[in-house]
Amino acid sequence: MNEKVLSLQNLTMSYSGKDVLNGINLDVYRGQIIGYIGPNGAGKSTTLKVMLGLVEGYGGTVEIFGKSIATNDHIYKHKIGYVPENAEIYDNLTAAEYLTFIGELYGLKRDEATTKALKLLDEFDMGDVFHSRISSYSKGMRQKVLIISSLLHNPDLIFLDEPLSGLDANSVMVIKDMLEALANQGKTIFYSSHIMDVVEKISNRIVLLVNGEIAADGSFDDLKEQSKAGSLEGIFNQLTGFDEHKETAEKIVSIVTWDGQDG
Repeated sequence: MNEKVLSLQNLTMSYSGKDVLNGINLDVYRGQIIGYIGPNGAGKSTTLKVMLGLVEGYGGTVEIFGKSIATNDHIYKHKIGYVPENAEIYDNLTAAEYLTFIGELYGLKRDEATTKALKLLDEFDMGDVFHSRISSYSKGMRQKVLIISSLLHNPDLIFLDEPLSGLDANSVMVIKDMLEALANQGKTIFYSSHIMDVVEKISNRIVLLVNGEIAADGSFDDLKEQSKAGSLEGIFNQLTGFDEHKETAEKIVSIVTWDGQDG
């Protein structure tokens, strides 16, 4: 059996009396790329925030690197990388200042953090704006900075929440191949997204969350065999019970093209 990196045991969470997570049981192993998918409100981001120690008040047990996060001294966070769905980034800093600061937070020496950050930005064709303020960056450029900040300290466990937002097609291909290479080196990647075709291509295990519960867990081939659907989008729609997308789309088009006349 591979080394267990992450374990959720009967994880529950409620907000204002509403159950968001209803007993999640999940073991994740070294080198896996987990595609964590589900409809809006299914509890995906909540799961990530609990595992990262960003929210309290959950029920059950969360173990990372073999230790409960409730009793751990948070040293484990030095081995974690995280790209949030909606990240605040210090606009007034340059990429050099921001990434060096993040690197130092994770225990890198200043010169090491700066050198590594510049080399990584160079690979994303952004070396020429290393000393430019982030406020001047496009959305895609900011996203690249966030991705670099999550990898700078060479983490063993990487949480990605919609990491490809705003990226161009070439960068998406680079990130996809990069994640595969990291997993081959023993890194564990927890990838949450709504972009089904990317999840389908990069994940070696897919976990589908519906109403705070795991509705499916397996490889894409496993899920395809169970549902008899040909694509992850088809599997998703079947398992979540959403089969009205074409009808809804047609209604939207009919409203858009309506000329205001009856009949």
